[in-house]
Amino acid sequence: MSHLTDLTLIAQVVTLGSHRAFGQLVERHQQPVRRFLLRLTAGDAMLSDDLAQETFIRAWQGLNSFRGTANLQTWLTSIAYRVFLDEQRKRRTFNDTPVEELNNCPQQDEDSGSKGTKIDIDTALATLSEAERTCVILQCIEGHSIKEIAAITDMNENTVKSHLARGKNNLAGFLRKNGYR
Repeated sequence: MSHLTDLTLIAQVVTLGSHRAFGQLVERHQQPVRRFLLRLTAGDAMLSDDLAQETFIRAWQGLNSFRGTANLQTWLTSIAYRVFLDEQRKRRTFNDTPVEELNNCPQQDEDSGSKGTKIDIDTALATLSEAERTCVILQCIEGHSIKEIAAITDMNENTVKSHLARGKNNLAGFLRKNGYR
């Protein structure tokens, strides 16, 4: 039903240029996009918010190219990933600080034990390569299938599986070294 509603809203945006309909789409999908980008940026809330805004600007501009072969959330996550990659390219050009060094995870409404675990997991994620981190976040945190991850990242499914295996192995090794079982 929500997919049908998304399609109805998309039709209103594409045919009528409805800002209200697009606002409803943004409201419905912004949290998963922001959460994904927050993880990709190793907890940099300001950067992830900027990237989420750019994601929705690009979605507005390209909504007429949405074909409905994947669900809207997968399409938006794909845009978010490309926005993130564009930002990484800019940072590599203009700034020598790699994303792995950005680890200022925001404090959330959790008890202190959960906060510590979240920070440890974010720190562990930041040690992964960009591709491994992306695949692990998409599968383990966002719940996407390998097929969806391949569509989002424009990678072959076997490449996604390789990144997942290496990423999970590296995560487990890092966490074991830091007192987790």
